[in-house]
Amino acid sequence: MAMEARQIIVFDIFAGHCCLGCFQGDTLDDRLLVNLSIKKCVPCNSNDIRPMTEQAANELIPKVPGWNLVNETDTLKLNRSWKVKSFTKGLELFQAVADVAEAEGHHPDLHLVGWNNVKIEIWTHAVGGLTENDFILAAKINGLDLQRLLRRKAAT
Repeated sequence: MAMEARQIIVFDIFAGHCCLGCFQGDTLDDRLLVNLSIKKCVPCNSNDIRPMTEQAANELIPKVPGWNLVNETDTLKLNRSWKVKSFTKGLELFQAVADVAEAEGHHPDLHLVGWNNVKIEIWTHAVGGLTENDFILAAKINGLDLQRLLRRKAAT
């Protein structure tokens, strides 16, 4: 029997807002959390949005492989680093991330250290910590095809 796609609205316990998602099947489980990349970042202009707890962040971090959860002076952030082939490849990586960030209306901190070390930090400045938006953006960055920009690991 073919499953039909259904669109649903759920209240997001992590960010305190409603979000729109689509899933196939007849049960609502954690599929919306599993695929954060189908979600859309929401504006952070509400006084109702609060930073998520470290426990909530620890539950979501497995959904964004390669990203690290860091606590920097009592502010939770996501970060990830890459080694790129060249300085200009680092700038291309920034442009690819910037395109996603602009589309989402959620902007990470981008760092090019040395000539080929790229680091991205994501956190919601407006609330002083992490929200679901940060995980959505990390998932969308994970979906980018960056292989042509990255250094190959040395063969062992």
